[in-house]
Amino acid sequence: MSSPGTTLPKNSPGRDTADTLARTIPAPAARRARPRLRALDGLRLIAALMVAAYHYGGRDGEITEAWGSSPRLQFPTAHNWFAYGCLGVQIFFVISGFVICMSGWGRPLRSFFASRVSRLFPSYWAAIILVTAVFALPVVTYEAVAPSDALVNLTMLQQPLGVDRVLGVCWTLWAELRFYALFALFVVLPGANRARVILFCAVWTLAAAVAEGANEPLLDLVLMPEYAPFFIGGIGIYLVHRDRRDLTAWGIVGVSWLIGQHYAVSRLWHAPNPDFFSYRTSFGIIAVVTAGFAAVLLIAIGALHRVDWQWLTVAGALTYPFYLVHEHLGWVTVAALHRGLGLPSYATFALTIGAMLTLAWLLNRFVEERLTPLIRTGLLARK
Repeated sequence: MSSPGTTLPKNSPGRDTADTLARTIPAPAARRARPRLRALDGLRLIAALMVAAYHYGGRDGEITEAWGSSPRLQFPTAHNWFAYGCLGVQIFFVISGFVICMSGWGRPLRSFFASRVSRLFPSYWAAIILVTAVFALPVVTYEAVAPSDALVNLTMLQQPLGVDRVLGVCWTLWAELRFYALFALFVVLPGANRARVILFCAVWTLAAAVAEGANEPLLDLVLMPEYAPFFIGGIGIYLVHRDRRDLTAWGIVGVSWLIGQHYAVSRLWHAPNPDFFSYRTSFGIIAVVTAGFAAVLLIAIGALHRVDWQWLTVAGALTYPFYLVHEHLGWVTVAALHRGLGLPSYATFALTIGAMLTLAWLLNRFVEERLTPLIRTGLLARK
């Protein structure tokens, strides 16, 4: 998933230092501010809520223990719709391709690295500590990971190292990290321009197809054939954002959509089977993927310019911390509200979403707004 940059309040700690530094670092790192695409912030939150709906009501697993029975019994009608919520991840990846290309364009590698580290890690560290602490409470029935594994989780490299994960959603962050590394190495380091970005998209698309055909684990690990089309599609949409008449950019978007919907269907569709309760249809999966691409594209070409409400900036700021904490802490909240207090399923669902959004606001206000500028400034301060 991509993480949006946080706009610092005027009174945020580290703001003065960061502003001073931005005026002194060499061009092109000090760039003109772009108008914020608030509709993209809103789409981020929609994608996060889709994933939350999937985790709370669209599948079995640990959430079944929280509810006391399968979500298909808790949500007899809605559970089939909730099952499509997992595709919020693919929408995140499209947004990530757009945002990372936008943020990396004209930015030196050091600045790009500082922006990603300072944006990703503060809430991530807080979420790791918080979930580990909550799961260690005697009243919580879910098992916490071993202390050594929890420490490794702080690096965000637990998945390739084969360590138990504290956060179930962190597999998407591992995909994001690999995308950042590829983009930094082949686009940001030599300097982003249209020709280089197009070459990157073309080579990655072809290389990912070769990796799929070769069935070579190392190539799969590096090139991510299953997720590459969504990142590449987002990059193509950013090129369209820069120039609507760029037919090559439109071609990148089209090819990425064609390949992306294939992977989404092949991974997420299954025929009706008693072992599953989420009877997704291939048409439904294609429709959601298409809607995700279309939404980002409409934002990119300015068709949704009227969706410019100030509160959407807040929604965008809450998305990342909400995404991090909602699954595991949601299990605990659902159990407390539904089984502990006896609240109805839909009331529990709504209150759990509200509780996780509130926690996300606290993390943004007291963790991100304080640590993000300090980390970014520290990473940029030394030459």
